[in-house]
Amino acid sequence: MRSMENSLQKSARIYPDCCSMVKKLRAMADNAEELVRVQKEQESFLVQLAGRTTPKGLHCLSMRLTAEYFALNPEERKLPSNPDVHDSNLYHFVVFSDNVLACSVVVDSTVSSAKAPGKIVFHVVTDSLNFAALSMWFILHPPKKASVQIHNMDNFDWFTNKYDPPNTDGHDSQDPRYSSTLNHLRFYLPDIFPTLNKIVLLDHDVVVRKDLTHLWRVNMMGKVNGAVKTCQGNDPAFRRMNLLLNLSDPTVGKIFSNEACTWVFGVNVFDLQKWRKRNLTSVYNKYLQLGKKKPMWKAGTLPLGWMTFYNQTMGLDQKWQIHGLGYHSSIKQEDIERAAVIHYDGVMKPWLDIGIEKYKTYWRKHVYFNHPYLQQCNIA
Repeated sequence: MRSMENSLQKSARIYPDCCSMVKKLRAMADNAEELVRVQKEQESFLVQLAGRTTPKGLHCLSMRLTAEYFALNPEERKLPSNPDVHDSNLYHFVVFSDNVLACSVVVDSTVSSAKAPGKIVFHVVTDSLNFAALSMWFILHPPKKASVQIHNMDNFDWFTNKYDPPNTDGHDSQDPRYSSTLNHLRFYLPDIFPTLNKIVLLDHDVVVRKDLTHLWRVNMMGKVNGAVKTCQGNDPAFRRMNLLLNLSDPTVGKIFSNEACTWVFGVNVFDLQKWRKRNLTSVYNKYLQLGKKKPMWKAGTLPLGWMTFYNQTMGLDQKWQIHGLGYHSSIKQEDIERAAVIHYDGVMKPWLDIGIEKYKTYWRKHVYFNHPYLQQCNIA
C-alpha cells in the first residue's frame, strides 16, 4: 500500500491536471485506432488489387506460348483427336479458365490422381485471347492417356443470342467474379455439351489429390447439382443467404430462406439431363435480368448459383472438397490430407506472391518448373 501511495503522490506531482491527461490519452487512443482502420482498409485494397492483377510471369508465359502456336503449320496446331470424346460413358470434366498455369495444374492433378486416366475427357473452355496459349501448352504437354479438348467460347454462335451481359451499375465492374463471361458460361453447360448426360465442373483454382471418378456413381437424389455444403459441422466458410442475397427485397425474400444451407463452387457434379428438363438456364437468365433492374445480390456468380439451383442441390460428402485455402490460414493439415480436392478460393491464389505459403506445396507439385518458358518468365 505504501508503494502505491508513493506512486500516486509522484504521479500527482508530475501530472497535476488529471482531466487534461485523460483527454490527451483518449485523443491519442482515438488517433491510433483511426490509423489502424486506415491501414486495414489500405491492406484490404492492395490485397484485392493483387488478386485481380495478372502477374508479369503469367503474362509472359501466355505470350510465348501464343507466339509458338502461330509459328506452327496449321495442321500442327491440333490436339490429338479422340473419336469417343463425346461418349457419355467416359468421365467428362470441364474447367473455365483464362490462366494457362492454373489450368495445367487442374488437368495434371486430375489425371495423375485418376485410377482410369484413359477414360477421362477434359474440356477446357477459354476465350479467343487465351485459346492459342492453352492449345500450345497441351500440345507440348498432353496428359497421359486422357483426352483434352480446348473450346473457344467465341465460337459458340448460339451464346451471343442467349447471353446478355450483366449490368455492372452498383457492382464492382473490375471484379472478375462478376464481369467475367467465362464465369457466367457455367450456367450454359447443357448448351455447350448437348450430347452429355453428366459432367463435373472444376474451378481453375483447385488441386485434385484423389480419384474423382466415383462422383459419377453418387446418388444425386433427383437433384441437378451436387456440391459440398458449408453448413455441415463448423465450416468457417459458412455464409447465410442474406450475406450475398438481398432478402429484404420482396421478390427475393419470398422465394429464398435465410436458413437454407449454402454451398460452394469448386467441385460440382451436374446432371445435365435434369438440368435441361427443368430448364434451369432460363431460371438463371431470369434472375440475371432482374438483377439489372434492382440490386438483388452482391458481385460474383455464387449468389446466382444459389438462386438458380435453389432446392436443386444435393450435398456431397465433405471429403470431396476442402475450401478456404485462398483466405483462411488455419486449416488443419489432416483435413487437407483427407480431402479429394483442395480449393484455393479467395484472393490469395497459389500462383500469386500473396498466396499463403504453407499451402503452395500442393499446387507446385503439378507445375513444370523445368520448362524453359517458365524459367525464362521467372515463374518459380
